[in-house]
This record gives sequence, structure tokens and C-alpha cells, in this order.
Amino acid sequence: MNIELFHSRGLRPLRSFAAACSLAILLSGCQSIGTDGIVASSAPPEISGPAASAIAGDMVSRFAEQIGPGKATVALKADTSPFGQALEAALKGWGYAVVTDQKTDSGTRVIPLAYVILAVDGQVLARLSTNSVELGRAYSVTASGATPASALSLMRRG
Repeated sequence: MNIELFHSRGLRPLRSFAAACSLAILLSGCQSIGTDGIVASSAPPEISGPAASAIAGDMVSRFAEQIGPGKATVALKADTSPFGQALEAALKGWGYAVVTDQKTDSGTRVIPLAYVILAVDGQVLARLSTNSVELGRAYSVTASGATPASALSLMRRG
């Protein structure tokens, strides 16, 4: 009995996910840091509004678990993409003050937040990054929304 595991249909989703994660790790090293310390944010404009809202809502709820809901002001780069707008709305919905280009008074705790959305192998990889924590997750996207397709990846920085 000679079974070839590499070509097994049951392992295709695992291989796709592993390839997507590898690509995300490689691309995460390619992000440039601007003068204010925020990683350059990017999201493809072809993500639908409902999918962008579903991904942003899920990621911000996980972000709030790590940072605490509404405990700080979040600094985002101004963005008109569907995901950028959905992320800002989700942050405000969780009680965070959001600033884009405005200055804040020196007593305000400001958390620089960046995101990257990548389309890979029919899924979307989402990543939120701050100076202290990084969250990532893969999503299956449909016209009516998005559902998590992987466990949440969490990395804390010292």
C-alpha cells in the first residue's frame, strides 16, 4: 500500500495555509517604517465593504483583548480604502479615539497602529501591528462578508 501524502486532497488546505503564512512572514519583513514609527499600511481596494467590515470588526475585538477597550488614542495613517474606513469605524465602535494627522496633547497615550491586508490563494491575510503587539489571521472572503479561516496569531514585543 503506497499512499502519497504530499498529493493528498486532505492536505491541500494545510499546504495552502502554510504557503500563505510563509508569504505573509516574508512580506512582513518588507514593510518600511515611516518617520513617525508607524509601519506603512496597505489594503487592496477590491475587498468589498461587508468583507472589510467583518475583518476589521474581528481584528479590533482581538486588539481590544490585548490593549484594553477604549484605553488609548489610536494613530492611523489616513486611508480611503474600504478596509481603512472599516478599521477606523470598528476602533471608534470599541471606544478608541482615532487620530490620523492630528497632534495630541502630551498627556494622551497614543498607540501607533498599522495594518496589512494581503490576498493569497483565495484567502485574505490580515495583520494589525503596534509597537507592543502584532495580530494576524487568515479569512475566507465572500461577497457578503468574511469568516476566520485560521487561528489568531499573536506576537508580543518586550
